[in-house]
Amino acid sequence: MNNFESFHLAENASVVSPALPGKKSKEILAFQQEREGSIVSYPRNMPIAINRAKGAVIEDADGNLFLDFFSGAGVLNVGHCNAFVLEYVKEQQEKLVHALDFPTENRTDLVRKIFEQIPEKIRDEFKVSFCGPTGSDAVEAAIKLAKHKTGREGVIAFHGSYHGMTSGALSVTSNVKLRSRISSLVPNISFIPYSYCYRCPFNKEAASCKLDCADYLRYVLENPHSGFGKPAAIILEPIQGEGGTVIPRPGFLEKIVAIARAHDIVVIFDEIQCGFFRTGNFWAFEDAHTFPDIITMSKGLGGIGFPISAIIYNKSVESWGPGDHIGTFRGNQVSIAAGNGAFEFIRNFDVAQHTIEMGAYLMNRLEQLKATFPCIGEVRGKGLMIGIEYVTDRTSKTPAPEMVKKIRELCFSRGLLFEVGGHYNNVIRFLPPLIINKVIINNAMEIFESANREVMAQPAEVYQA
Repeated sequence: MNNFESFHLAENASVVSPALPGKKSKEILAFQQEREGSIVSYPRNMPIAINRAKGAVIEDADGNLFLDFFSGAGVLNVGHCNAFVLEYVKEQQEKLVHALDFPTENRTDLVRKIFEQIPEKIRDEFKVSFCGPTGSDAVEAAIKLAKHKTGREGVIAFHGSYHGMTSGALSVTSNVKLRSRISSLVPNISFIPYSYCYRCPFNKEAASCKLDCADYLRYVLENPHSGFGKPAAIILEPIQGEGGTVIPRPGFLEKIVAIARAHDIVVIFDEIQCGFFRTGNFWAFEDAHTFPDIITMSKGLGGIGFPISAIIYNKSVESWGPGDHIGTFRGNQVSIAAGNGAFEFIRNFDVAQHTIEMGAYLMNRLEQLKATFPCIGEVRGKGLMIGIEYVTDRTSKTPAPEMVKKIRELCFSRGLLFEVGGHYNNVIRFLPPLIINKVIINNAMEIFESANREVMAQPAEVYQA
């Protein structure tokens, strides 16, 4: 098994500045705050100015090294500045950069690679379309296609969902705080419960679960007084990301698709974050015995951070024609080359299997921590998409966002980066590059465990929400 040591800048964190941010980073951050708009967000919680990065390690402007368990919001599945992928990029950028949607061998290669991931028996039933450069563009295209096909307006989304920040994508995102700031959201959007077993809205235990969350969809569709009109589409993440790395119970996805099909509703699976081998499979839903009508992709598809998005959809929903959905930067040739390079890297180095093995190793380390720290309510994950939910105690399951905030601050000060999410901002989310190894995991867990010990040593009331 390859440990990918040569693909990383280092294998451990190293904080050399007396305090973070360091002097140079502080100056650059101050300039950004002065000159850039207030929508800048990530440096508020991870205040560093980045100098360079390789693999799973970031170096800031002051020479501090950070272990990156964030991967640029789940984009860098094969790591920062992957040398193998960069060769594809360098070759392409000297040949052709921008080609609108004209065909090229480069473009054809990526389409072929995507189609190889579709089961052979249904492969000919699908098509792919490249959208604008971000995941939100793919979501907008998917919803637009579903509405175009059905002639209906509504969309059903799920509690805990996140699909992007453009108007349409935000409309199917459940975060009330984000939604409340915008007055021009798309109308006729409804939200229903996701399969969030740790906080089951139907108060069921695993032994008594009959997927009431999925049956609720049938109820609102078939009850004339539910207040739900028949929608054009149902959109969901096969594993919720920003919602707290929520992994649905087996059978949930299949049941949702079956109910939707029975009511002639288009099903959209958002694989933007959980896809492209993040879980060990190309798509996170592959272990479910079902297939949606439309799949959205972005993030990891761009290889090492190049912007690209696409939708893969069943021919039965294709109702639009030439020019019905266009964009200047659909399928940039360098982004496509990076995607081709990432595919080949993953294939040549058996990264999918590596992801499964490293995910199991990291999950085992986290389960050991859970046995030590009672404020860890649940550890959940698939591959290298992992969430750790914190509570004040396991009986009440009261969310502990202040505890998570402090753990994050301590980890940052010691050189470990990660993002936080969940319904109550009480879930630590690990999304490291898929090429991490046991050495990096062990070093990261040393930082993580020490931060947990320090926080847990404080009186419980300090972290009451």
